[in-house]
Amino acid sequence: MTQQQYLTVSTLTKYIKTKFDKDPYLDRVFLTGEISNFRLRPKHQYFSLKDEKAVIGATMWAGIFAKLKFQPEKGMKVLVVGRVSVYELSGSYSIIIEHMEPDGKGALFEAFRQLQEKLSQEGLFKAEYKQAIPRFPKRIAVLTSPSGAVIRDIITTVRRRYPIAQIVLFSTIVQGQESAASIVANIKWVEELGHFDTMIIGRGGGSIEDLWSFNEEGVVRAIFEAKTPIISSVGHETDTTLADLVADMRAATPTAAAELATPVLTDLLVYLQQKRQLLSTYTVNFLKQKQERLTRVQKSYIFKQPHRLYEKNAIRLDQVTQRLIILTKDRLQKEQKHVLQLRSTLKEKSPEKQLTLAKQKISFQAQALHKGISRYMQIQEIKVQNAIQALNLLSPLKIMGRGFAYTTSTEHAVVNSVKTLKKDEELLLHYVDGIAKAKVVKVDESSSYLP
Repeated sequence: MTQQQYLTVSTLTKYIKTKFDKDPYLDRVFLTGEISNFRLRPKHQYFSLKDEKAVIGATMWAGIFAKLKFQPEKGMKVLVVGRVSVYELSGSYSIIIEHMEPDGKGALFEAFRQLQEKLSQEGLFKAEYKQAIPRFPKRIAVLTSPSGAVIRDIITTVRRRYPIAQIVLFSTIVQGQESAASIVANIKWVEELGHFDTMIIGRGGGSIEDLWSFNEEGVVRAIFEAKTPIISSVGHETDTTLADLVADMRAATPTAAAELATPVLTDLLVYLQQKRQLLSTYTVNFLKQKQERLTRVQKSYIFKQPHRLYEKNAIRLDQVTQRLIILTKDRLQKEQKHVLQLRSTLKEKSPEKQLTLAKQKISFQAQALHKGISRYMQIQEIKVQNAIQALNLLSPLKIMGRGFAYTTSTEHAVVNSVKTLKKDEELLLHYVDGIAKAKVVKVDESSSYLP
């Protein structure tokens, strides 16, 4: 084998892909299987289809997936139509799905189940949110086709039962692609007008495709959010739509819806006549009882001897008055005693008395201070005399009085040693009674020198 006889992987894969693409049996394949490895992606969907013995990859382009009426789920058995192709980069083959529906039931039924489960979890079908239908409506809004039998049945029934109610038809598309938007728009229109007591939404019977607009999520939410009570009459009695489940009341037929929305006027008139008769009888009996009671009251002793009506109260008043006088006197005596006590306390604590006491205290303190100062001065005088005597004993003048003197230079410096003297130096001799000027004749440092 030469090298030229060997194929590249891409060549072989491309050849296999060409075979797949040109094979008429693989160009349109009807396949059934169970969904596996499904995970919702933003655009194109990639998952697997399997049975007990094999697995095949599956691809759904975004445009095809958007048209599905149900949400694929892992483990769901489905019927698919598509073509088988090879993806060259991985060398794997898969089915490119062009149509898919649940195996064993239609896509609409599966979509109905899934949306019902979703809205039920949100609580849209709970009884606590349902409004009561007004018993005596003045205006009834009917959302249906103007050419169908629904509006005729409703008008006939209302005219027969309760002709005083006004019926307003809101022409509504109830089948086809535009029907859901038409229903929602008319519900909002009735809500904006705001003067309707009841709203009837209905259409005749048909297949699930014909009734599908009443299963659209937008219609269901519009019915739930409406403030006007709504009666739903869609299809036949065996048909059930999500609009029936979310409405405040469901009717099997348009005639039944009109009967639920209105009372029977003749029955009401009979009922009112009975109530009027009852009220008249009750009023006559009531007045008769009151008249008899009035007669008995007029014959009672209160009107014949009215003073007896207040005799007990007069005695009670006297007793209370006497007690009040006694209590007032006691209270007055207590208050007077309290006032006297307050006056005595005030007198003791009056500013005038407090001032007199303060003046006396100041006088006593001044006398004590004067005595203290005198005593202190005497002690200090004695101390001064003693100090003078001690000072006199130590005074140089006292010593100089005994014949002693001290010598200073002419600059008044005290001469305390002969070493500082110089011959012919002038000195000042200080005596007790004066100063003599002397002159140094000779300096002799001998301490034994005698003149």
